[in-house]
Amino acid sequence: MIQDLTRQKDLLLQEYEFEKEQFQRQTQNMGIQKKVRRGMCWFPLSVGRSYYNSLDQLVVEVGRSTDTDVEHQFEPGKPVCFFREDASGMLTYIKFTAQVSFVEENRMVVSLPSPQALAQITEADRLGIQLYLDEYTYRLMFQALDAVISAKGNRLAQLRDICHTTAPASEFSFAPVRFPWLNPSQEKAADMVLRAKDVAVVHGPPGTGKTTTLVEAIYETLHREVQVLVCAQSNMAIDWISEKLSERGVNVLRIGNPTRVTDRMLQDTYERRFENHPLYDQLWGIRRNIRQLYDSREGNRENRHQKIARLKEKATELEYTISESIFADARVIACTLTGSAHHLLTGRRFGTLFIDEAAQALEASCWIAIQKADRVILAGDHRQLPPTVKSPAALSGGLDKTLMQTICENKPRCVSMLTVQYRMADDIMQFPNQEFYDGLLQSDPGVKYRGILDWDTAVEWVEAGGEERPSPNPSTREGSSDFQQMNTQNISLPSLVANGVFGGLTECQSVLHEGSNLHCDARTGPGEGPPFRFPFEEGETLAPDGLSRINPAEAKLALQTLHDYIERIGKDRILYERLDIGIISPYKGQVHLLRKMLRKDSYWKPLRHLISINTVDGFQGQERDIILISMVRQNEQGQVGFLADLRRMNVAITRARMKLIIIGHSPTLCRHPFYRRLKQYIDNLWE
Repeated sequence: MIQDLTRQKDLLLQEYEFEKEQFQRQTQNMGIQKKVRRGMCWFPLSVGRSYYNSLDQLVVEVGRSTDTDVEHQFEPGKPVCFFREDASGMLTYIKFTAQVSFVEENRMVVSLPSPQALAQITEADRLGIQLYLDEYTYRLMFQALDAVISAKGNRLAQLRDICHTTAPASEFSFAPVRFPWLNPSQEKAADMVLRAKDVAVVHGPPGTGKTTTLVEAIYETLHREVQVLVCAQSNMAIDWISEKLSERGVNVLRIGNPTRVTDRMLQDTYERRFENHPLYDQLWGIRRNIRQLYDSREGNRENRHQKIARLKEKATELEYTISESIFADARVIACTLTGSAHHLLTGRRFGTLFIDEAAQALEASCWIAIQKADRVILAGDHRQLPPTVKSPAALSGGLDKTLMQTICENKPRCVSMLTVQYRMADDIMQFPNQEFYDGLLQSDPGVKYRGILDWDTAVEWVEAGGEERPSPNPSTREGSSDFQQMNTQNISLPSLVANGVFGGLTECQSVLHEGSNLHCDARTGPGEGPPFRFPFEEGETLAPDGLSRINPAEAKLALQTLHDYIERIGKDRILYERLDIGIISPYKGQVHLLRKMLRKDSYWKPLRHLISINTVDGFQGQERDIILISMVRQNEQGQVGFLADLRRMNVAITRARMKLIIIGHSPTLCRHPFYRRLKQYIDNLWE
């Protein structure tokens, strides 16, 4: 048990060192223009107005006027650093870190640590900004693991022992609570949550109403507790469940960066409620007077400092009064797992902690929040997206094994699986049902036979790469008449792993097969070992940034296929019924290519508001009427890369309500048994 957690800490350290080294390489060795093209840097940067926001934070507006067509990676809450370029082209990094407060396509608002920092960037001639390593989250995770490992004789120690051993978890002995408006599996899960004294898991496969069940369980818990803590790994996930709770009339207080909150939840953020409090105007006046006194040089210096001290004391009292009033009214405190360490929550404890999308969170992240609770309820699906792990060594060591998985293994009696799905037509549901859920899922009658067109099949495979043919034998391919000349590139393994070409060690292992001319050692650390040569066929190649994969021919086929299907339905009907469409690709490069192609074609202009294009990760928790998946991989060796992570593919193929179209090169993909079974399943539907 302690050994397992110590092992987790060691693996987390490997992940941190890996990410830190990758960042340092990018910072020190990568040219400005390359950083700009990869969306991690704006240069040159223009500096606009500066001001104090409602939280009394000094912020500055910055913008870019060049490379505006490049999709950037800046997001609210992410750390950034500034740099300046001298006449010789040398870069000097300004020695402070800042945080993105707000960002849109070409404008950003950044919160600064001090007025001195503002002076440094306003005085710089050729200024730039780039993403910085997020060390804060790592620090919180390390602290949480240390606290859990060292815990003795307290509730944290008890929860640790319960989660990491097979010792039985205890339950309350009250009569079953009925939820007649839920289906039997949902009702069973909600009742189990209420009975759990220590821990419970709600396993929610796609479309089974996990959020609905969790909301009911939280709502009923609030009849027994004054306040609960609700967390999730991402802002999107926590906002979604917060919105559902608000719709039930629950007073939700959203803690976290307000710029990372959806418009619907803005009114429930701590900052917005703070601003709207009756005492806020008085507090703002005191803060203004303090800043004026700091800037003033009139009068006796000692008297001025005494006055500032008195005003600060009064401001602190007002802040405390406002804060306590806001928390006293709230029934649910909602934040990300990292956000649970926010200073506003210091010293606060909760009877129950609910963690949504727990299967996407590193175990260390969960313990950040668990420290504040007496019992823990986890909800998610460990057969969908796992946590993101960049280090091959950390991945092979099991850093991606979540606390939810551990509890499911050690405490099967504490797990309740939802079994009725309300999203997909039955033909879309059946394959993932057999592959991932032991055939336990059922389709609700209302969706079982749903569809868009008569005489249509819910799942379709469109062959990429022309006519299907057996892939040549690797040992004889050079002598084959249909052998195509391979392109090769020298790329370092760590950079590919770190930037998403490989999903980690799993993909590295998948491509190291007999007969391949790909040579690398997945065990070597960053910068170790020689570069390797990777062969590509005509279809699949590296994206222009060298960090992802694209298949231009398949992208063209994907849009043409979607065009043809829309014409069958009718554009007018699509617009009238607002049938929404999702285009998914496992590779960021293909996503960017598809977005670019869609923007350039006037045919799609009236439909763009109904079409979303994103990676598998970007579609987690979402659904669309029509889903098209561009698989990208097309090579002689049958290498599927991180498509071998079947949990990701489970997400991709379960997003569609009525129509699922897969664009794939079967000679490549069907070398893998999963895709061979998928193709056979689809072929059988069409017979």
